[in-house]
Amino acid sequence: MFNKLKPIWLVAKRELRDQLRDWRVLFPMLILTLCFPFLMNEFAKQTVDFLNQYNADLILDRLVPFSILIIGFFPITVSLVVALESFVGEKERGTIEPLLSAPFDDWQLYFGKLLVGVITPLVASYTSILLYLIMVIRLDLTMPSASVLTQLFLLTTAHAFLMVSAAIVISVQSTSVKAANLLASFIVIPVAILMQGEAVMLFWGNEQVLWLGIAGVTIIALLLIRVGIAHFQREYLLGREIDTINLKWMAKTFLLNFTGGASSILDWYKRVLGSALRRILPAVFFVTLIAGISIWASYAWIKDNVAEMIAMATPEDIAELEENISDIGELPDISEIQEHLSAPFLFLNNTRAVALIFLAGMVSFSVLGIMLYMVNIALIGGLYAFLELLGINPFPIFLAGVAPHGIFEIPALMIGSAVVLYFGAVIVTPQAGKSMGEVILELLADWAKIFIGLVVPLLAIAALIEAYISPSLLLSVMG
Repeated sequence: MFNKLKPIWLVAKRELRDQLRDWRVLFPMLILTLCFPFLMNEFAKQTVDFLNQYNADLILDRLVPFSILIIGFFPITVSLVVALESFVGEKERGTIEPLLSAPFDDWQLYFGKLLVGVITPLVASYTSILLYLIMVIRLDLTMPSASVLTQLFLLTTAHAFLMVSAAIVISVQSTSVKAANLLASFIVIPVAILMQGEAVMLFWGNEQVLWLGIAGVTIIALLLIRVGIAHFQREYLLGREIDTINLKWMAKTFLLNFTGGASSILDWYKRVLGSALRRILPAVFFVTLIAGISIWASYAWIKDNVAEMIAMATPEDIAELEENISDIGELPDISEIQEHLSAPFLFLNNTRAVALIFLAGMVSFSVLGIMLYMVNIALIGGLYAFLELLGINPFPIFLAGVAPHGIFEIPALMIGSAVVLYFGAVIVTPQAGKSMGEVILELLADWAKIFIGLVVPLLAIAALIEAYISPSLLLSVMG
């Protein structure tokens, strides 16, 4: 085992030695690492003075964790240039051939570069955070709890792995340092948006959700590492000199995979679409399993938490709730709702939901897409439990109001989500003789086949039933 890991350390030591010699990398990193905590400290002092005028204690309690999150992020962005140059920089400097000719496996080369790319920003981030914590103690500000500090350090580590692994994937796929640096915005901007959501979690003080966020970032980082190793090809690095956008080749590759050489629509459905469906069958099994778990979890959560809230409510709380409901006015009955339902609106809404799951899955190797799918499917269990808590038998309501269109809509949602899961699984799997662009085009063609040939017709049928049949059946049950 040691003999397998030794080449990783040799590559990492070589890379680290080159970094420590380059003042253009060290100087900005040292300035940001040592000076930024003082800037955040001054920001904290000014913010505390301002908020003390309004007794905003909640924001004051969350100020230090938020500052730590920001301090840990900036050194990573500066150190990202090291990871972006890891392979393409060697190619431009003419040192890539001796490295690739070394008797190392591809994964050993990759992990050696990754190790240095992660260690450098993490050392800088941890140093900045520790300096800031010392200042916080001297200012007598509210220190975060041990669990929150643990979450913040884990988030910083997950961000470093996520950004560096994405930068190395870009470095492997780019032909020039200039192109790699331009593509860095596709790393920094999404992670900055992600941090906004994490900051909201911090200010809400929801530690459980933050643990889920840490898990999600870590999973995406691991998948990015897997993508880099799966599509790392030495010949590809040496053979390609310039990037060109060949729209004709892209369109030809996509259409060839989409049509599959079918002679008619019936042949396309039977042979091409059928082949695509067979490929995603394992993914269909997993999304079915995920659906069952999500429905059960939402049902159990509503039954436990909402029931507990009702049991703890005082008569005054119940009276206030009844008053608020009465202020809303009389709710429209089902017959009035039926008049405003339209099949095109329902069809577009459901189609947009499936497309959004696919787009979210594309940028996250299926993780965000499957999370959106879980939220959608979990509504069934949550609504069922809520009706039970209201003292209503939900089974007849679901049988009349959900089942007629659900037998078409739910399979469409599950199949559309299964394609997303299949997309993520294939992209992280080595594809011999194929570039990453070719693999992505083939996957897009598979998604388009299933979406257009199966998901859209199922959603269209479901929309017609939901607009014109389900309300009448529900009205006959509920009166």
